[in-house]
Amino acid sequence: MKILMRADTHVSYSVPAEGPKANFTFSQVLAALSVSLCSLVVGFVSAYTSPALVSMTDRTITSFEVTKDAGSWVGGIMPLAALAGGITGGPLIEYLGRRNTILATAVPFIVSSLLIACAVNVIMILCGRFLTGFCVGIASLSLPVYLGETLQPEVRGTLGLLPTALGNIGILVCYVAGSFMNWSMLAFLGAALPVPFLILMIIIPETPRWFVNRGQEERARKALKWLRGKEADVEPELKDLMQSQAEADSQATRNTCLELFKRINLKPLSISLGLMFFQQFSGINAVIFYTVQIFKDAGSTIDSNLCTIIVGIVNFFATFMGILLIDRLGRKILLYVSDIAMILTLSILGGFFYCKAHGPDVSHLGWLPLSCFVIYILGFSLGFGPIPWLMMGEILPAKIRGPAASVVTAFNWFCTFVVTKTFQDLTVAMGAHGAFWLFGAICFVGLFFVLIYVPETQGKTLEDIERKMMGRVPISAAVNIKPFSFNM
Repeated sequence: MKILMRADTHVSYSVPAEGPKANFTFSQVLAALSVSLCSLVVGFVSAYTSPALVSMTDRTITSFEVTKDAGSWVGGIMPLAALAGGITGGPLIEYLGRRNTILATAVPFIVSSLLIACAVNVIMILCGRFLTGFCVGIASLSLPVYLGETLQPEVRGTLGLLPTALGNIGILVCYVAGSFMNWSMLAFLGAALPVPFLILMIIIPETPRWFVNRGQEERARKALKWLRGKEADVEPELKDLMQSQAEADSQATRNTCLELFKRINLKPLSISLGLMFFQQFSGINAVIFYTVQIFKDAGSTIDSNLCTIIVGIVNFFATFMGILLIDRLGRKILLYVSDIAMILTLSILGGFFYCKAHGPDVSHLGWLPLSCFVIYILGFSLGFGPIPWLMMGEILPAKIRGPAASVVTAFNWFCTFVVTKTFQDLTVAMGAHGAFWLFGAICFVGLFFVLIYVPETQGKTLEDIERKMMGRVPISAAVNIKPFSFNM
């Protein structure tokens, strides 16, 4: 899954210097934590198939038969449903609001897990996984948009990593619990996880930008007061929001589809789509969904369930490394490090599986797959895991953020479905070594994509980013304007 920023020089257009100072206010942390608890649920249900399929396909544990093909659909149907959820989520965050859309996924998350836990046939499991995936698609779109629109730029990177951190905790909890729970008990645990998220989401406000977009200035002011603190002067920020909205309205068309594919909007949309493509075709979800099976095939000397727990722990701690680095190094540096780490480890993994299949003997190197997986997960979690989602909430223009995020999210989950559903067929056709080398080659191309096309957005407000990418700099910005380099 799953995520990023530094307190750089704040770019100011017509906002006075005495505007509200960025700090980790309790309200901002609470808002970020509340929506991130949804990400914990997403992480848990995404990792569910890895430990659950082992007991699910065991006839001494499961009263009904789960064939190998049905098992692949248990893993593969979730990203397919998430694709549908991503398409649906775009209109929902525009009409219901960002907060209400996230909140609306809580009860369906609980119902879907209970449906799986109480299943008496494969159809019930598949229905539960489809509903789970649908909610995951909506959540994965809504979370970065909500955080992008509520957090101040100086702390957006650090607090923006909370969804990834908690998502990785969800994965780790699933791995650890799955080592001693069967698939049904694990699903019951999954049904309990959304409860804290459901309670906290009721407390936090809608995003000020959504209220401004709806012409509800007073409610936007109250939301800003809640987020920035009662003593904060929110008028400069509110004025900038309204100015940005007015600029967007002046250039907008009534047809959303035409607006989405206008030339000025295609650039940020294409960059976001590209990041999602390289994120998923790094092979990460094939690794997460089939971790146990991969270690069994590798003939690793370490217990496969222990391997998955170790991978989960690394995933968890890598996120906190990202929290410390993102607001110091920026997005692009972490993307470079992430890509290079994945290229090297996928190449070595491919070499290991090639030698295992064709010689020479590598049975004495049973530790190697785990070592490569640890570095691979570390690299992914530092950059390509969280940053594409964070940047989706940053670089997409406000006027098309809902439908554009819907397109990007649906595309991400389509790629996830393709990778997870075809991974086993790919290993049959090309061998495990061929699959890993293919993913490594795609990561190599992704390195040049980041180098040439991806902008650096650290420390910039969403209004500043949009003005730069859209080429809209108002006359009033001529005074007090500072250099704004995207390192393109």
